[in-house]
Amino acid sequence: MTALDDQILDLMRRVSERAILPRYRNLAAGEVEDKGGNDPVTIADKDSEALLREGLAAIDASLAFVGEETAHADPAIVERLDRPCWIVDPVDGTRNFAAGKPPFGIIIARADGGVAQSGWIYDCLTDRFCSAHRGAGAMIDGERVASRPTGQSPPIAAISLIFMEEQRRDATRRHIAPAYELVDIPYCAAEQYPRLALGTNDVSIFERTLAWDHAAGVLWLNEAGGKAARPDGSPYRVDEVGRTGLLGAASPALWDELADLYAKMD
Repeated sequence: MTALDDQILDLMRRVSERAILPRYRNLAAGEVEDKGGNDPVTIADKDSEALLREGLAAIDASLAFVGEETAHADPAIVERLDRPCWIVDPVDGTRNFAAGKPPFGIIIARADGGVAQSGWIYDCLTDRFCSAHRGAGAMIDGERVASRPTGQSPPIAAISLIFMEEQRRDATRRHIAPAYELVDIPYCAAEQYPRLALGTNDVSIFERTLAWDHAAGVLWLNEAGGKAARPDGSPYRVDEVGRTGLLGAASPALWDELADLYAKMD
């Protein structure tokens, strides 16, 4: 791993041990709120983001900071995504965390020019550390990763419908679902992207594509040899705020098959 990887891993571990794990299955009344649309936030999210912001500033204070919770409090924060910045999801999988079950984790990306240049995904419970740098491959715990499909027929699909409008849900069920064996989604991008590379799932569809959820995972999966891109094949950019639709697959061939089916929904 690079020196930067070591710094990020150390920060993620410290924040997990200090702000997240002590509250796992130990949230008091009033420590869980709903941001709207069944989108929970906990005291762990807020405390974790504050510590991550402090720690990342110590690593490189020249980068702007875009965190999920600060952006929720001040939507203008997302305007920083078109400049060099840190992008942070302090507890990805909050829905699971608040319910006292896995998976959940921390996601950090470093972006420049609207594109993720580095990404890190940390599983707080297992200590799994995914890292990637543009053009340098993808790693898990310091070992290089090559994305591998499940080899199942039909392929395994984890399709998130929760942020789709009902019409698109119906179209997905008609045009895409019959071609795959459907499995439950983990409600956690920090888990879903590793599943695509590690032979657990073959394809995924994401409707909501917020930068703190996807910047690191898209980079990591592509560097591992899988493919994540917009349904029209264009690259995912962190500064395309409000744009929806993202396809991920364990291989470019599986991605092409999914994209062909997705196009028939329109």
